[in-house]
Amino acid sequence: MENKTNFFAVDLGATSGRTILGTLENGKVQLDELTRFDNNLIETGGHFYWDIFALYNEIIKGLKLVAQRQIKIESIGIDTWGCDFVYIGKDGAILRNPLAYRDPHTFGVMEKYFENAVSKQKVYEKTGIQFMNFNSLFQLYAMRQAGNSAIENADKVLFIPDALSYMLTGKAICEYTVASTSQILNPKTKDLDIDLVESTGLKREQFGEMTNPATVIGTLTEEVQKMTGLGAVPVIAVAGHDTASAVAAVPAKNEKFAYLSSGTWSLMGIETKDAIINDKSFEYNFTNEGGIEGTTRFLKNICGMWIYERCRAEWKAEYEAAGKDASEDLKHITLQEAAMKEEGFRSLINPDDAVFANPDCMTKAIQDYCKAHNQPVPETKAQYCRCIFDSLALRYRQVFSWLKEFAPFEIDTLHIIGGGSMNRFLNQFTSNSLGVKVLAGPQEGTALGNVMLQAQAAGEVKDIWEMRQMIASSLDLKEFNPQDKESWDKAYEKYLEVTK
Repeated sequence: MENKTNFFAVDLGATSGRTILGTLENGKVQLDELTRFDNNLIETGGHFYWDIFALYNEIIKGLKLVAQRQIKIESIGIDTWGCDFVYIGKDGAILRNPLAYRDPHTFGVMEKYFENAVSKQKVYEKTGIQFMNFNSLFQLYAMRQAGNSAIENADKVLFIPDALSYMLTGKAICEYTVASTSQILNPKTKDLDIDLVESTGLKREQFGEMTNPATVIGTLTEEVQKMTGLGAVPVIAVAGHDTASAVAAVPAKNEKFAYLSSGTWSLMGIETKDAIINDKSFEYNFTNEGGIEGTTRFLKNICGMWIYERCRAEWKAEYEAAGKDASEDLKHITLQEAAMKEEGFRSLINPDDAVFANPDCMTKAIQDYCKAHNQPVPETKAQYCRCIFDSLALRYRQVFSWLKEFAPFEIDTLHIIGGGSMNRFLNQFTSNSLGVKVLAGPQEGTALGNVMLQAQAAGEVKDIWEMRQMIASSLDLKEFNPQDKESWDKAYEKYLEVTK
């Protein structure tokens, strides 16, 4: 590849977002961050909302910067978290800011849905999706039951990346990978399930046309062209769900791998040709989400660095209240190195216990859990961090052992991607715990996948394996191999006893 080709990627997470310039040149890909911004939850009227207009405005700022620098971009792609959505009125306007998946309005709704609408077993048979209270199916049902005015007046329902693309192009679509997180999509038909859609009082036509990754949605509207100074740049439906984009960027050599997308959430899974939906996957609560090129991401959501980040936020607030500078003490490397000096496996938690979902105080939730399970309570920041890292690595082992039961191939490598891939201590713990080789990187997996799918739409790469080969040639992966088998085996026995 001789020529330089530029793509504009928007990567939105639950706490922050970025606009990124991805450049393909001489068979390699490079990323340059253009802008970074907070994605703040808005709490009002007893609910938590995302500010969709603020996110749109940040995208516009990034596009303006591209125009100011006179950078020619081939296209634009947007990836975000899953499950949440925006309602559009008959006049084409957004009816209100979207509720956030951490809003408590869905607490207890799953059980009501199964009792009054469709049974739990039937929902899983149709969708193969892990049961979580914030899945779109339960959000829609909860809003319908509450008489929410937005759902009652909706003309269209668009998932978050599709809503932002709609704001840029005026075109309404339903991108496959993000739709697959909703627990409304049937992976066998590759479309939304009519019975489940209608159980929420909606109709299939209110959602956009099902669209696969690497498809052109449309071009920037004249309004956006005028605001940004750009021309009619195409907007591409990439893998709209951030994990789908990240998995597309796993630099694997063959199919015999598992992945761990490590960030606020940890998502561990394998890539398969078909969905795996049976009694055992139902029992273990595994999910089948859409991948690119017709693949399925068979995985399980694990509460990842959320617990650690919440603790850091609480400690930062304590420092600020005392008028102290937290910048040195709360650096990731400072906390992580201090944690390694603490006694291992002193206190263990189940990261996926409901008490850690969104407590008022995360450190107190850890204290209460340890007391309830007759364990020493962490007393220092280092002890909290060691407890979290030990517990995550052991939870990963549990989920990995289940994955091996389902995989149609022998798993010989775990690829860790995302921000968590920078935590070399947790990477080593994970290798120790699972007993397999761990390859860490890329940190920017989601943005890379976003860019490579735009490149595929532009005809720059042929398929997923060519994408992965290019990414691998552009990176320096870190390798970790298992150590201390006996101590980790003993710790796992303790973990199973504590968390049963």
